[in-house]
Amino acid sequence: MKMILKKVHIYLYVVSVALGYFILWPFFYFFSRKPQRYHTLNKLRGVWGRVSSAFVGIFYKFEYEQSIDWSKPYIICPNHTSNLDISAMCIMVKNDCCFMGKQELEDGLVTGLFFRTVDIPVNRESKMSSFRAFKKASEKLQEGISLIIFPEGGISDNYPPQLGQFKNGPFRLAIELNVPIIPVSSVNTWKILWDTGTKYGSRPGIAKFKVHKPIDTSNLTVDDADTLRDEVYEIISANLNAKAIVSAQA
Repeated sequence: MKMILKKVHIYLYVVSVALGYFILWPFFYFFSRKPQRYHTLNKLRGVWGRVSSAFVGIFYKFEYEQSIDWSKPYIICPNHTSNLDISAMCIMVKNDCCFMGKQELEDGLVTGLFFRTVDIPVNRESKMSSFRAFKKASEKLQEGISLIIFPEGGISDNYPPQLGQFKNGPFRLAIELNVPIIPVSSVNTWKILWDTGTKYGSRPGIAKFKVHKPIDTSNLTVDDADTLRDEVYEIISANLNAKAIVSAQA
């Protein structure tokens, strides 16, 4: 019975997301036509993410290790366990931003509009595609636009999800451009909606995120990319493990 209710809930969530998209589509389309409108486009998709989730009883809570100065760009690196992580980042980031994601999102019914305009698609199997994507990301960061990239490259196939290995790309880019990195721990989103929700459904709840303090990269060289990657990995891993222990003891 519980699984049936969770399956019903995920269908309600999908309907809520789709309905919100089609209602807002004329506005999304208008604000996606020119780069100077992308700021409003990002604000609008944050509202869309918040409202479509709230409609089915899903809310977002952010715990900050320190306040973030959103007047400058960052590379934001969350772990990835759920589609809710995307909505959460749209809500959390307060300055101009873009996602980098797999090329298939460019053809998605909902994601296509964004990945053909404000966001950056990348085919990780192609070195040329990766080069072009990171070149575009570099240009956006230099324009003051924050980059959101899930360093695992996708959602774990295992359930419960395990933190996967991090790709090197965002860390090299951060060092090359002297851009701070913000690690973000997605603490419990997989318990509310794992991956797309099609296998185990979803449920109402509060998706919790720990926003760690920015890591300065100004004194690092490209040779430090692996060390930076491992540092971010350990920060997120330690937080997830600590939360798991607290949850088990509760």
